[in-house]
Amino acid sequence: MAAALKPIELIQLPRGVIDALAAGDLPGANRQAPLELHFSQDRQPLWRIRSAQLEENPGDAAWITRAIFDPGLGRAVGLAGFHGPPDDNGMVEVGYSVDPVYRRQGYARAALEALLAVAAEEPSIRTVRATISPDNGASRRLVEQYGFVATGEQWDDEDGLEIVYEVPAGGN
Repeated sequence: MAAALKPIELIQLPRGVIDALAAGDLPGANRQAPLELHFSQDRQPLWRIRSAQLEENPGDAAWITRAIFDPGLGRAVGLAGFHGPPDDNGMVEVGYSVDPVYRRQGYARAALEALLAVAAEEPSIRTVRATISPDNGASRRLVEQYGFVATGEQWDDEDGLEIVYEVPAGGN
């Protein structure tokens, strides 16, 4: 954690952008977006989930997936956010994904640190969770560096088997 973090911003995407991405309409999303997006079609299932989530709970917009923006490059390099607001137990789940061409450059670390900082400042959050495929060694090593501890496993219909990691908010 001694290396300098990539300078990033997590930029909230308007509802119309998320709906367009859910529909697979990248040009339509870019007409409405505050920055140029280039998300691949493999992220479309995520955008469908977030679009449906906002249909049901518009207030979740402040919590969910954002673009990871590198101001030096002037472009989005991935996405990161919470799966939603804190639950009744004060738990939030983080998620992040860096576009393949930008991986191994510190963007996931910078995004995770930004999300952990939000969690540490929000009094209603007590626990931060990350669920990671057993095959994703890089992501598992990253969360472990921030004090996340494996607490179990779960099956996700989209992603398959996941290891559940948790850390107290503000405890890293």
